[in-house]
Amino acid sequence: MATDSAIVREVGLRDGLQIIPTFFPTPAKIAWIEAELAAGVRDIEVCSFVPPKNIPQFADALEVTAASLAMPGLRPSALVPNLKGAQRAVAAGVPELHFVLSVSEEHNLRNVQRTTQQSIDEFRAVLELAHSQPTPVRVSAALATALGCTIAGQVDPGRVIELAHVVVDAGADELSLADTVGYANPAQVRAMFDRAQRELGGRVPIAAHFHDTRGLGLANAYAAAEAGIRIFDASLAGLGGCPYAPGASGNIVTEDLVFMLESMGIATGIDLGRLVEVRRIVAENLPDEAMYGQIAKAGPPKGFAQAA
Repeated sequence: MATDSAIVREVGLRDGLQIIPTFFPTPAKIAWIEAELAAGVRDIEVCSFVPPKNIPQFADALEVTAASLAMPGLRPSALVPNLKGAQRAVAAGVPELHFVLSVSEEHNLRNVQRTTQQSIDEFRAVLELAHSQPTPVRVSAALATALGCTIAGQVDPGRVIELAHVVVDAGADELSLADTVGYANPAQVRAMFDRAQRELGGRVPIAAHFHDTRGLGLANAYAAAEAGIRIFDASLAGLGGCPYAPGASGNIVTEDLVFMLESMGIATGIDLGRLVEVRRIVAENLPDEAMYGQIAKAGPPKGFAQAA
């Protein structure tokens, strides 16, 4: 019997699709969400509330959100880069917002056209909006480039923890540390998340967000798990990447992450076989996009049994 469990949050519909120029049809997005929910994925970041002129992929954010809210058992969330995006998301009924700001000043200016301090000020306004609703909206503070930046290079761990304290003190409901551009190594991840857990783990849940740019994504997820992290972002088939981070590839593969955690006795509540089948929806609608993942190719090993 499993004595441990983790949340695997699907971010493929947001992070996975944001740099893909081919518009993924709205009915197919909804079918993707329905299929993952049927496989046991309860937490899905369904879209991003950004101007459609900037990222046309999310022109249907309202339609996708409405469909998601009608699915019993689903915990949908959406990324918001600023107060205006948060206002649209709250008006649409999104129950959880992921507000992203970069530890790297250079990346934040490129990504959201604001200094990091300006984003912090806006984050406070988003919190006030979200928490003042009749049913308070949860807000996760996602610190991008927390483990390195393609523009600035190495990022000071002390600055990461400093900003983590700022957003948690402001009232964040969750803290997410993101290796946005895939610079991290397992030793670095273990040290960072050990410190974050030690200083802030008793106050808010801490999530991990890794990209597999240099092939260390799952190793980094393992290091975070060893540090006690139990909330992980991942993307079906490893789709995605940051449009303002040259060379950044997609997130760690949801299917492979689920396999790793289940193999370790950490239950996810996700049916691995049914999850792999969801890839067909992506393949049918993005036939020219590369799809990653070893479990989809090789299948689980003989005798594999998911954690209870």
